[in-house]
Amino acid sequence: MNMRTPLKTARNLGSAKEGADHFWKQRVTGVANVALGLFLVWLIASLVGADYATVKAKLANPVIALALLALVVSGTLHMRLGMQTIIEDYVHGEAAKIVCVMLNTFFATAVALACTFAVLKISFGA
Repeated sequence: MNMRTPLKTARNLGSAKEGADHFWKQRVTGVANVALGLFLVWLIASLVGADYATVKAKLANPVIALALLALVVSGTLHMRLGMQTIIEDYVHGEAAKIVCVMLNTFFATAVALACTFAVLKISFGA
């Protein structure tokens, strides 16, 4: 029994099979952001009132640096996925949608690279 509609057969369009993947990435990064966000709050609270040398020494700790890098990756991926959903839902022109999704990806990548550079620079003592 063929479940395809005549229009679907004529256009040869169908599910992209990516909806569940996008959904789960959004949920997993959201949970990771909660845990890593709590870590960031703890880190900032522990450094309130500390001098520059103390803050720099604490951020140079490899565990702290890796956790901050994980927050950067998870946060920017979550941001990109969320904005992509908004773009796909509310931008109606196909060309505009493609341009916006590309700009969204470039922006998220630029933010991730800048944050990664900053964390690594501090971590390696520059």
